[in-house]
Amino acid sequence: MKFSFALGFAFILPLIRAQVPHWGPCPDPAVQTAFNLKQFMGRWFEIAKLPAQFEKGRCIETNFTLKTDNSIRVVSSEILKAELRKIEGTGVVEDIKNPAKLGISYSYVLPYSPYWILSTDYVNVALVYSCTDILRLFHVDFAWILGRTRSMPEATVQKAMDTFAKNNIDVSRMIPSKQQGCDKTL
Repeated sequence: MKFSFALGFAFILPLIRAQVPHWGPCPDPAVQTAFNLKQFMGRWFEIAKLPAQFEKGRCIETNFTLKTDNSIRVVSSEILKAELRKIEGTGVVEDIKNPAKLGISYSYVLPYSPYWILSTDYVNVALVYSCTDILRLFHVDFAWILGRTRSMPEATVQKAMDTFAKNNIDVSRMIPSKQQGCDKTL
């Protein structure tokens, strides 16, 4: 028993160090009603985020493309140490009755991670949330404010943060993403 707990703890330790864990299970926020997946497709720029171990660069953006099998091609990129880095993954609608709850995986061996669209107007802003329960004792979450352009009015960012807070998502550690100097050639 002690060995299995130690082994389990060693497995989840990197997740804990990457994010700030919160006690209890994940919140269950409301997602976009009448979500239109086709309108959501395209290029989105990261405006603000909860710090994430896997996002260390600047000029972070993601491009979503609907594939013929109704899965989603997800290509995320960032500039890190003057190098453009890209990663490709696959997204799926996990429940056809609730199409704003997507799952995304960047590896064939890893399960899909939640990628929930809490709110979007499709042309300016999208609020995305992801959360993973760890033994239902605590959870690790991610939140992003995305825009169709590299900048967004501060009032829009504040309204987005208020929406997260109203859904019991702690965004006190949310930071602006660096979107300056992105169009320069590397």
